[in-house]
Formats: sequence, C-alpha cells, structure tokens
Amino acid sequence: MAGPRHDPADYRPRDIVPIRRALVSVSDKTGLLELGAALAAAGVEIVSTGGSATLLREAGYDVTDVSAVTGFPESLDGRVKTLHPNVHAGLLADLRLEGHEAQLDELGILPFELVVVNLYPFVETVASGAEGDDVVEQIDIGGPAMVRASAKNHANVAIVVSPESYPAIISALQSDGGTSLVQRRELAARAFSHTAAYDTAVSTWFAEGTLGDDIDLPAHLTIQAERLSTLRYGENSHQRAAIYTRVGGHGIAQATQLQGKEMSYNNYVDADAALRAAFDMVKPAVAIIKHANPCGIAVAAPNALDPIASAHLRAHECDPVSAFGGVIAANRTVTLKMAENLRDIFTEVIIAPDFEPEALEVFKLKKNLRVLQLPTDWQQERMDVRLVSGGLLLQDADRFPDDIESVAKDWELVSGERPAEMESLIFAWKACRAVKSNAIVLAQGSATVGIGMGQVNRVDSCRLAVERAGDRAHGSIAASDAFFPFADGPQVLIDAGISAIIQPGGSVRDAEVVDAARAAGVTMFFTGERHFFH
Repeated sequence: MAGPRHDPADYRPRDIVPIRRALVSVSDKTGLLELGAALAAAGVEIVSTGGSATLLREAGYDVTDVSAVTGFPESLDGRVKTLHPNVHAGLLADLRLEGHEAQLDELGILPFELVVVNLYPFVETVASGAEGDDVVEQIDIGGPAMVRASAKNHANVAIVVSPESYPAIISALQSDGGTSLVQRRELAARAFSHTAAYDTAVSTWFAEGTLGDDIDLPAHLTIQAERLSTLRYGENSHQRAAIYTRVGGHGIAQATQLQGKEMSYNNYVDADAALRAAFDMVKPAVAIIKHANPCGIAVAAPNALDPIASAHLRAHECDPVSAFGGVIAANRTVTLKMAENLRDIFTEVIIAPDFEPEALEVFKLKKNLRVLQLPTDWQQERMDVRLVSGGLLLQDADRFPDDIESVAKDWELVSGERPAEMESLIFAWKACRAVKSNAIVLAQGSATVGIGMGQVNRVDSCRLAVERAGDRAHGSIAASDAFFPFADGPQVLIDAGISAIIQPGGSVRDAEVVDAARAAGVTMFFTGERHFFH
C-alpha cells in the first residue's frame, strides 16, 4: 500500500539541518572517538548502543543508552535493541510536515538529525572461513533498518555508513552547525548502495551454501559492485570505462598496485587472463599474455636454482616477439633474478602474490611498468558471468581438478605408447585451456614452444602453432582444446614431427584421426572433456 500523498505546498523548505541529536551504533570503530569529540563539542546528544556506547563513555563523553530511549532492555543476545517506535519514529519523521512534528510532540519522541551506523562484519566473517550459525549471527537486522529509514528521510536526517564520511560531517558541523540537503542526498545514495551490497553478500552466501553439482543454478541472481575507479577509456579511446569491485571479491580488482601508470581496461583483461593461465599450474609458473591470449606459459625447469625466474625465461622463449608489451603473471613471489630478466623486456603489467624487495628496486627503474600484488586471499572464481544483450550468461568456471594426475590415468590411449611420465602431457592440456578457441598448444618439457589461437578452423591453428614453434615442434606434445573434425589438422602436426597429441575426442571421424596417428607412430590420448575458451 502506498504512503499518504501530500500537496507540495505542505512541505516546508529545509536545507541546513542543525545536528542536535545523533544515533551512533557501529561495528567498525575507526575514527569514532574523533567523531564523538566533535559531536560533544557541539553539544550534540549522543544516543548509542553496546560497544559504541562503552567506547565513547570511557573516552569521557556523555552517552544516552538506546534502552533509555526505548524503555526496553537489549534482549535476545542483542538481536533486539533498536527495533522500536521510539527509535524509528525519530528516524522517519519528516519535519518538513507540521503534522509529523505535531505527532512527535504528542508521542514525546525526539527526532534524530544524524545517524552513524555500519553493519555487522558479515563479509569479513565469511572470509575468515566461519560457517553455519557463526555466519548467520553476523546478519544484521536492526542496522539495515536504521540505515534505510534514515536514507529515505534524508530530507531531515544525515545517514553515515562509513568512517570515510566522518571528516565531511565534522566539517559541516563546525562550519554550518549541520548538514546540507545536497550532502544528505549524497550520503543517502551511499547508504542504499551499502545495504544493497550487504544484502547481496548475504544472499550470495546462502546461494553458494546450497549450490552443489545436483542443485539448479539460482533462479534469481543479484550482482552488486562498487566503482573502484574510472579508467582513461575502454578497449578503444572512444569508449568510457571503469572498474568495479564486487562484494566478497578476492581477485584482480582487489590487487594492490605498487607502482607504474594507471591500469587500463585492456591491462585488467590481460592480467586476469594471465592469472588464469599461471595459477592453473601447481609448480612455479609464469604466463605471458597479449590481447587475452598466451604467447608463453611455462613451469620451472627441473632443479632450477631460481624456479620462478626459470619459468619466466622458458615462457618468454616461446614467442619473444609477441611478448613485447605483454602482461605477465607469476604464481610465486617474483625474485630479484626474475626482475633482472625483465630489465630489457618492455612489459606493460606484472602481477604476482608477492615481490622480493630487491625485485621492486629493479622495477623502479621502469617507471611505467605496472606492478600489482594479489590480495592474500586471492582465489579463482567459482562461476563465470558474461553479459549478453538483454541478459547475462552464468556457468561453472572451467577449472581443472586438484587430482588431475589421477584423472589422467583414465585418459584413453588410442594410439602409440603411454609415456613413462605424464607430466608434460598434463602441462600441455592445462596450458591449452588458457588459449582462445580454436586452440592448439605445442609444448616441450612443460613449456610452450608454439601456440595457435583464435582461428575459425582448427587446421589453421595447427599451422600457426607449428609456424611459431619452428624446429622446436619436432618431438613436442600437441594439445587441442576440442576434437579434430578431420585428419588434416593432426597431419599438419605429424608432419612437423610432434611426438604425441592430447585431445578430447568425440568426432564422428575419430577413426580417421586415430588412423593418421597410428600410421605415424604418434601417441594419442582422448581425455573425454573439451576446454573451449571464447
């Protein structure tokens, strides 16, 4: 049912609202004492709850407990404390209306002009690994109710949900004695975004807790994100762009930039693709990306003195020409040796879990190089989301199982001899997943030597991979992200001297493809699973 309608003439204009009474109830106590000092100095009555009241009172400020306002004690382990008409009438009364002001007087309720609330640390609790009731107890009820009520009534109430807004409130209090309508409206917008993000985090936790292999994908999907920064432009200079951080995110959007020029739209896309490729590998690995495609992926050579530096050199050797101006991801701490290897190689971005201090000193000589450090809780996404016109697509992320070595034992050997060790075959199969379809990867000793990507037919991808590998194609292992529809693609690889092919199988012409491999004495495995990447 809609609320009552008032004639515009009923509303009395109100711009600057003096702050006489403030409701303070925060989980994050950052800056609270500074705000409390300013409120006390201005003679503002502070009404507060729980730990906020205790902290302010111990600092010497007069505080009125919420229970004194409601006439009802905090109960049910704090679940009920602010959910009361004496609180919410003071938040929702529109004092531009004489009728509302009169009703407050009749009820003996005082209004609030400032509400400072931030919500229970739900996201942080989930991130800590907590489960079940420990998480449920961090679902705030009274907090969002107060925030939304105050934001709705922004014509009369300033709602603050973050310590970042304290300085502006203190300044307004000291200069004007209160807040302006423009300021209150801006604060209301932030408040509604805050509660929307909070509710999204809660609903996502519930959905993920019930989303298993046998459960349907969610019937309703809400994605909440906050703009982190506006970018210079998008993929091209005429396109506007920005990066947003998603609630509960632990990825590249949360990375810390240690140096270099501002990240661009394309930098973010390439860096995320590089992470995808490097972190598919268990051993120290490096991926070099150009235009969202790898131009080199490698793990460290056996017994390397500096494994991550070794991985980088081996990845770079795959295609040094394309690596110029590339984006690099490492799945281990970047060492001084790796940094020195990069000294004379033009690189746009490098991203890794950490960097040795000496490596950062080397990078300082390359002022434009963007250096990004991953958050400590970085993790690959469980789901992929892609916008399409009028909607979006959602799918499980294409991930390799942790026990892929065990899975590899079940791959079907359809031609040749099973190698004594499967490590290089597994590497080639993993590396192929990071390449845009149609994808062909040639690998030697767990390092790529030739990559054919993004072609509209698989035989052209084979030719491109062989051309880039040159003499290194001889004896290499070839991986294909999907089945070969004809024998012509494998024949290109066989003619180049490859020793083994790994592919999903499943073509109606599999027999022709297998016959070509057998005739050449080439080992061939069917994995039974493809890895398209569009």
